[in-house]
Amino acid sequence: QVQLVESGGGLVQAGGSLRLSCAASGRTFNDYAMGWFRQAPGKEREFVGAISWSGRNLGYADSVKGRFTISRDNAKNTMYLQLDSLKPEDTAIYYCAARLTYYSRTYYSSGREYEYWGQGTQVTVSS
Repeated sequence: QVQLVESGGGLVQAGGSLRLSCAASGRTFNDYAMGWFRQAPGKEREFVGAISWSGRNLGYADSVKGRFTISRDNAKNTMYLQLDSLKPEDTAIYYCAARLTYYSRTYYSSGREYEYWGQGTQVTVSS
C-alpha cells in the first residue's frame, strides 16, 4: 500500500522550467518502481518516464528526452520530474504512479502495469 501526492505544477511560459514532486507514503517505498504519466485535454494518458526502485534505470518518452529528468530519493520517499525547455504541447495533468516489484532494475512504461496513482498536478505552458 502506498499513497502518492503530486505537487509543483503551475503556469509557465514556453522555454521555462518546473520541478514536479511525488511524495509517497506507505510500506516498502524502496521496492516500488515509479513512473510519470500525463494526460492532455482530449488525449489519452501518455507515458512520460519511469524509474526503477533502485533509481539506476530510467526510461523516457521520445517527446521529452533531453528535456525532462526523473530522479528519486528513497530516503525522502519522493520522486521528482524536472521539466526543462517546456513547450505548449507539454500542457497536461501529470500523474505519478507506483508498483511493487521484486526487480531492482526494472521500470515500466505502461499505465496498466501500475497499482497506485496520485491525483495529478496541472502543468500549463503558454506560448
